[in-house]
This record gives sequence, structure tokens and C-alpha cells, in this order.
Amino acid sequence: MQELVAEGSNSVTELTKIANVSRKSYYQWLKRPLCQREIDDQAILEAIYQIEKRHQHSAGYRKVTVILNNENQKNQEIEEYTFDFSFRINIKRVRRIMREHGIRADIRQKNHNRKQEQEQIKAGNLLNRQFKQTEPNKVWVTDTSEFTYGKNNKNKVRLHAVLDLYGSCPLSHLVSPTETAEAAVTVFKQAEEKVGTFAPMVHTDRGAAYTSQQFNNYLSSRSSIHSLSAPGTPGDNAVIEHFWSDFKYVWLAHQPHAETLAELVDQIDRGFEYFTKIEISSKRNPKLQD
Repeated sequence: MQELVAEGSNSVTELTKIANVSRKSYYQWLKRPLCQREIDDQAILEAIYQIEKRHQHSAGYRKVTVILNNENQKNQEIEEYTFDFSFRINIKRVRRIMREHGIRADIRQKNHNRKQEQEQIKAGNLLNRQFKQTEPNKVWVTDTSEFTYGKNNKNKVRLHAVLDLYGSCPLSHLVSPTETAEAAVTVFKQAEEKVGTFAPMVHTDRGAAYTSQQFNNYLSSRSSIHSLSAPGTPGDNAVIEHFWSDFKYVWLAHQPHAETLAELVDQIDRGFEYFTKIEISSKRNPKLQD
């Protein structure tokens, strides 16, 4: 109400009637001493103005909070300010004060051309779900899946695999602690060593290991083009997704629970041997396909 009176848009009498308070109560409230919280808020506001001026009005409430609490002690800019609070300032308090006084970071956000991005994603899927191949080693697909071992399955590893789309034949596999570009490259080196050639096309999802510069440089060195699934579309890599399902529920579910990493690796190695040499299916044996 004080702001409205200052703007001259209404008289005190009119506003007190709207608020259903007396003029006396209004002036008593106006002359009351500020409480400690209001005094602190005013001091924080003055500090925020200093920070905004120092940062060209581009500091958001998160950055402002860090500076107010002197959490960036490695940054010598803190010495340029005159404030020094003896209490910790909550980020919600900073956000409220900035909103109440119309203070916001003046940062231009990059405009994203969503239509162009979607066209690029679509263009990146060169395989386009053409899963049936008539010759071996023309298209290889790869992916990783999580496997666990030990008590309460607390220990986790990633299993990398490379399949040839011709008969969905497993070519190589590798167990690693996490999904990394190094592991992704290694499992392809194993596949190349096994068959003596490299597929001219490799299809993957958009995981960090497969979109890394290291992995793509490796594919370029092998003269192989990279096809990528659309984000959040496992169907674009359906063959290897189906392989993981079979591997876990046809093979691993019938094995005793692995208590150690060595036991799990042994089960995985025997599982790949099973799907490569023993299991008979038209999906993984081209001779049985129509």
C-alpha cells in the first residue's frame, strides 16, 4: 500500500477503506521500527545490488547466494565488496528478495531451432531400422547393459557387445566397470581381430561413449560411417535390445547367482559361447532364415 500511495494513484483514505484499516493504524504501521529480519533483508538487497553491478547484471540467484556466503574463497573478487555477513543466507531468501525488487540476470538464452535439430537427428539414423542384412559384416550394432553380482546385487558392471546384423551374430564382448569410450573402442577392436575386417557402418544409441570424439575418430580411422538412434528410441537399435533380453532371461536367469566378479565374467563368457555356437534360432542363424 505504501508503494501505491507513493505513486499517487490513490489517496490514503481510499486505500485504507479498501484494506479495511483505519488511517491511524496505517500511520502507526508506517512509523513502526523495522524488525531484525527486515534490517537484514535491506542489507542483503544492498549487497545484491553490488554483486549485480560487478557482474554486469548477469548473476543469477544461485551465483549471488554463493558470493553472499563467501563460498568462492578462491575467487579474489570477494575483496571488492563492502559486505560481510555473520550469518548464512538461504538461497530461497535471495531468490525472494531479487523477485520482490525485480532483479534478474540479464542473460540471453541461445535460441534452439527444434525443427532443424529433429531433422539432424532423423538424418543421423542412417540405418533407419534396416535390420535384415544379406551379407556378413556390412552393419555392426553395439550397446551396453548393466549386470550385477555379490550380496544384494550391490556390485555393478557394464557389458559391451558387438553384433553383426547378418544373423544377429555376436562378435565380441567386454566387461568394464563403467561405460566409457575406451571400452567401446576396445570391444570393436576385438570384433575386427576376430573376423579380419571392419563393417562399413556401425549403429549405436546416443550414449556419451558413442558420441565421444574418441569413439568417432576411431570409426573414421576404420572408414566406417556412424549411424545413431533417435534419443529415447530403443526401437532404432532393436536387434541388440532383443539380444540383451535373450541373454538375461534365456541364459543368465538359469545360472546361479554370481557372488564374485570372476563368477559373473565366467557366466557371461559361457553365455556368449552358447549364443554363438549352440543356440539355434533363425534370428541368429542366417541359414535358418527364409
